[in-house]
Amino acid sequence: MRFTIGWLKEHLVTKFKDSQIIEKLTDIGLEVESFEKASSDLDNFKVAKIINVEQHPNADKLKVCDVDIGKKNTVKVVCGAPNAKKDLLTIYAGPGSVIPKNKMKLAVSKIRGVSSYGMLCSESELNLSDESDGITELKPNRYSNKVGKNFFRNKTEKVIDLSITPNRPDCLGVRGVARDLAAAGIGKLRNLSNIKIKNSGPQKIKVSITKSKNQGCSIFGSCLINDVTNKESPKWLKDKILSLGQKPISAIVDITNYVMLDLNRPLHAYDADKIDKEIIVRNSEKGETFEALDNKDYKLDDDMCVISDNSGILGLGGIIGGTRSGTEFNTKNILLESAYFLPRSIRKTSKLLNIDTDAKFRFERGIDSQSIEIGLNKAAQLITEICGGKVSNFDIQSVRKEKKNKIKFKISLFDRITGFKIRDKEIIKILLDLGFEVSKNKSELELQIPTWRPDITQPIDIVEEIVRIKGYNNIKTLVPEKNRIKDTLNKQQKLFHFLQRSVASKGYFETVTWSFTDSKLNNFYKENYKEIKIVNPISSDLDVLRNSIFPNLTFYLKKNLDRGFKDISLFEIGPIFKSNKPGDQLTVIGAIKSGKISRLNWNDENRSVDVFDAKKDSIQTLIEAGYDRGNLFVREKSPSYYHPGKSGSIYLDKDDIEPVAYFGEIHPNIIKKLDIKTEALVGFEIFLDCLKDNKYKLKDLKSKFKFSDYQKSDRDFAFVVDKNFKAQDLIEIISSIDQSLIRSVKIFDVYEGENIPKNKKSIALNVTIQSSEKTLDENDLEKINKLIISTVETKSGAKIRS
Repeated sequence: MRFTIGWLKEHLVTKFKDSQIIEKLTDIGLEVESFEKASSDLDNFKVAKIINVEQHPNADKLKVCDVDIGKKNTVKVVCGAPNAKKDLLTIYAGPGSVIPKNKMKLAVSKIRGVSSYGMLCSESELNLSDESDGITELKPNRYSNKVGKNFFRNKTEKVIDLSITPNRPDCLGVRGVARDLAAAGIGKLRNLSNIKIKNSGPQKIKVSITKSKNQGCSIFGSCLINDVTNKESPKWLKDKILSLGQKPISAIVDITNYVMLDLNRPLHAYDADKIDKEIIVRNSEKGETFEALDNKDYKLDDDMCVISDNSGILGLGGIIGGTRSGTEFNTKNILLESAYFLPRSIRKTSKLLNIDTDAKFRFERGIDSQSIEIGLNKAAQLITEICGGKVSNFDIQSVRKEKKNKIKFKISLFDRITGFKIRDKEIIKILLDLGFEVSKNKSELELQIPTWRPDITQPIDIVEEIVRIKGYNNIKTLVPEKNRIKDTLNKQQKLFHFLQRSVASKGYFETVTWSFTDSKLNNFYKENYKEIKIVNPISSDLDVLRNSIFPNLTFYLKKNLDRGFKDISLFEIGPIFKSNKPGDQLTVIGAIKSGKISRLNWNDENRSVDVFDAKKDSIQTLIEAGYDRGNLFVREKSPSYYHPGKSGSIYLDKDDIEPVAYFGEIHPNIIKKLDIKTEALVGFEIFLDCLKDNKYKLKDLKSKFKFSDYQKSDRDFAFVVDKNFKAQDLIEIISSIDQSLIRSVKIFDVYEGENIPKNKKSIALNVTIQSSEKTLDENDLEKINKLIISTVETKSGAKIRS
């Protein structure tokens, strides 16, 4: 948003200095990006010095001059002036400059075979005098130390350039900025003058808004101005347009632009004689086309808001007009439009058609729906003053009533949120100055939100308004306590960061991706969750909220594999979404591993990653987080995106219904359809929201694992069991025999075949036996061995394999 201090003072009575105004703008949240003079066409004319002159090789009356234009830059200029000589101080105009007298724009050119980079100017060419016999001669005592500097003084006002955040559409107009400054104590807001226009009767062009489900226009205001004389804008209006870095076009167009920037009220002027009988505001039909004012043809989709007549489309409502009804210098009658278009409609249409205009920029953020008549009044007054004409009555059509929003605000909320108090009267004054209607009921305020503030919807927004106007410097800075007793992070936050470190320690690289993903990828992993489409995605391939961590992980794994990397392990921790209901999401840590183990290790035989790698990493992560290995229970159940038979789920207890984790190989069909080139792909997911509190604090987990100073002994057992018997059950039977002696139970072989009965299998286990009280002798070890064999045979029906 760009404007001058002078323009601001048309709305603000203030005695504050420019520097104070700039500082206050930043204080109240309107960031000043720059405050400098606008560029001028005369900025290209520099004081220069001729340092050498030679005769032109192909022309007797021309000279080739070496010209010092400052900053150690020298250029060659072909000049025909008789007074061009060495050491002369003169005025140089470079390529791109526009000569004031004849409006000629300079370019690099060849004159009789010699390239000339600009020209040396006479006083006549610069409109300084009628002298045209030679180039300008500057006095050495005045200009010798100004070589390279601008000859003409820039008399334009300094321009403020504000960075306006999307939630403050009201400050896309100068009046909105002035209102905020007035509320912050930098002057007083001027009242809008009561404009009295002599109306010449009813508007003769019929206007209608088609009522439909997706109608993007709710209010359409217009008036007819007859017998105008379109012309160049007066100097004051040109200066305002130029201060914004724009070029004046014609009085009518410049006035509509001026009102848009002054009041944040976009307008559009149609040549009324080019309108076929009536104006119809309707939704487009797929395939309709029109030529816009940017001289491009646009093919429209269904349900785009268009302004049309009986012959076709005149423009896209709130975005851009069409060439067919555009105003020109010979325009005699105009229809002036001031309408309200819905932000969602504007945003959708402009995105699909890739159009960006000042009007679209404002409408998509939400403008004041009650500024229809104000905009018509202001523009009609200026048009009749500058171009003449007679103004019809205003015709304002509406298809829905705009409601004024209200909020109940407890004054105590401000103190509770900000930590400092201000008087009730001051709170009320700030809100009144910002345009709120306020009524007080004991300790509560009932506020009617001004129509130009669509961003304010809840009490916390009111707190923000008060504190930014009062000043953020009033919020006290508290020094952190030295001997803090209460933890900074809660238990869930600590678990979040602990699991990050735990998975990373197993060789996985952490990724940070979007919480949305490509619907094509998401469909492979969404299972029973509902697909959540994004209305306005930042990219066509990020169009849904993710139902799993895996879509983005597999996407980036494939990307790295395609670039020649191998054996990749990635993980991410973050939210997944079950439906579009607020809070219906889960925090998940997901990891995938591909390729081979020990691919380049000369000492170990390499192998492809498999389901047991995913199982080991997921279970080990849970154990490190403080969950007892003895209580963890594994079932075959897993989502459909895992390989059936090579996957499973983990429960914190045998009786739990909901799993805390899944692990397994990714389904071969997914790998094939995504064209992931790897020997194998496995993964696991741990659901943080399903993890119950355990009795151990994360910082105390080291003390949980007690280490014995006495000798350990390993014993191997092989049991023949039914083919359908789960190895997990065998581990649990052995682990529960004597937890003070049996430290670990690991499976190292499962065998079916020769010497094993049909429908049977052999499971070989390694059992580590260790006491924390003494060194076990042969009798102790024999006793525990017999107990293991007898217990397993009794509880499982297994037989020790001889």
